[in-house]
Amino acid sequence: MNGKTNKPMTRRQKRLRRFWLAIRPAFVLLVSLAIVFVVARAGVNYALAKYVEPVDKNDATPIEVTIPSSSSASSIARILYGACGYDKDGLISSTAAFKVYVDFVGKANSLKAGTYVLSKNMSIKQIVEVLCEGNPPKATVKFTIPEGYTIENIAKVFMDKGLITSETELYDAARTGNAFLNFAFVSDAAAAQNAGVRSYLLEGYLFPDTYEVYADASVETILIKMLNRFNEVFSDEYLTRAQQLGMTMDQVITLASLIEREAAAPDDFAKVSAVFHNRLNQDMPLQSCASLSYALGVTKYVFSASEQETDSLYNTYKHKGLPVGPVCNPGKAAIEAALYPNEDFLSEGYLYFCNQNPAETSELVFARTYEEHQQNVEKYQQYWN
Repeated sequence: MNGKTNKPMTRRQKRLRRFWLAIRPAFVLLVSLAIVFVVARAGVNYALAKYVEPVDKNDATPIEVTIPSSSSASSIARILYGACGYDKDGLISSTAAFKVYVDFVGKANSLKAGTYVLSKNMSIKQIVEVLCEGNPPKATVKFTIPEGYTIENIAKVFMDKGLITSETELYDAARTGNAFLNFAFVSDAAAAQNAGVRSYLLEGYLFPDTYEVYADASVETILIKMLNRFNEVFSDEYLTRAQQLGMTMDQVITLASLIEREAAAPDDFAKVSAVFHNRLNQDMPLQSCASLSYALGVTKYVFSASEQETDSLYNTYKHKGLPVGPVCNPGKAAIEAALYPNEDFLSEGYLYFCNQNPAETSELVFARTYEEHQQNVEKYQQYWN
């Protein structure tokens, strides 16, 4: 026969078989549990690494966050998640993981309001420990910058509020603007012709408004806040309008600064703008007292012939076109006037204006021709001393 016969199992083999059949379920269970344990451990390690451990173990950059009073764990999680700004990694990787963690360790109600300095190399555990210790809110200072203030005016406000110990702190930061070139409009101003001649590169861009800052805030921090406010105000609509006029943002702000210092009555802003636009279109010197005042560091209604010959690129009596840069920090009304001059005054060709009696009115008087303007000057100059 070619077929093979199976040999009968020995007694020992039978015992081993019965033993394997008896322990196999337990063995399979143990192997399954081991696999589940390994998978679960890997999942836990992944979750810890992604959601609980530091966002970046190598980044110790200090990041200041403020937790308002009565903040819930969920709102605190959102603050931490967005602490570094839009579209950037925050101090935690997941708001849900933070909420689950503080609930799990029973500290959701122990998180305290205050101002904290944290960093991305801190784990959720470390962050929670800091927030549970508490830190009283830092003292703040509120200040207001009126429309038309210059850098030197602003320095006096900072001094009065105790934000700086010397006016040169602001002057040094504003002169070149090197620390703020990440703002596109500052970078563009720095690239403008003769930018190096300007008294302060940031002149014109420290938007007039009311601000609140920490009492120990650095000059750079305060200026960034003011530059951000300018960036909010100068909208895409303004940029589009500037392009329609064939002007850069820097030219718009320079023109707006002249309007801010020349006009006082709200209805005069767009009219003064129309006069300046007409003069620019006719290649006439602007002959703005505001620009000469800035160049000389004085404020008055009438300048002598020798003063009008002052050799400065800010002097629009001597040099045609706009001055080399803004002569103050204009507000929104002046910026809009620069972009939207009075259409009637544009079409009717108004080229001149002068003050009336400042003691009686802040309104200006306008003229189309030089002869009309001279008549106005003769009538009102007695009130300008």
